[in-house]
Amino acid sequence: MSQVTIQIGGRSFDVVCQEGEESYLKTAAAMLDQEAQKLESSGARITESRMLLMAGLLLADRTAASEEKLSKSDKSAFSKTTNSEIMEHATNLESKLKLAEMKIIELNSQISSQSDFDNSRNDIDDTASQKIQLDLEEANETMKFMVDKIKSLI
Repeated sequence: MSQVTIQIGGRSFDVVCQEGEESYLKTAAAMLDQEAQKLESSGARITESRMLLMAGLLLADRTAASEEKLSKSDKSAFSKTTNSEIMEHATNLESKLKLAEMKIIELNSQISSQSDFDNSRNDIDDTASQKIQLDLEEANETMKFMVDKIKSLI
């Protein structure tokens, strides 16, 4: 446990918090102090406990409004995407995957013909061919994974 001294409404308070949470506590105290200072500067003569209560309520109200706004924006982002749009996107990804697979076949064919053409560079071509093959297989697996992920969202 760690002890921290905070300033709120012109008064110092010693409070205890978990180790590592001191900066969060100081930030929260600064926010509460800012609200308390606004209340004091408004000219209203209220007790210290009432001032802290009002400052806390103002912060809680702002937090609740922010949470409500955030939850509405999250829901609206997902509600705008229809299943047909998701399926269309998945279909597009599958098409791209098929094109990538055809490109792999084409590149393998080119590598084979190059290998036959120049046997003296066979070791180099085999190494390059294997690297390209591994890269293409990895790309192929990534595309399949992405398509499966999109389909699982539907």
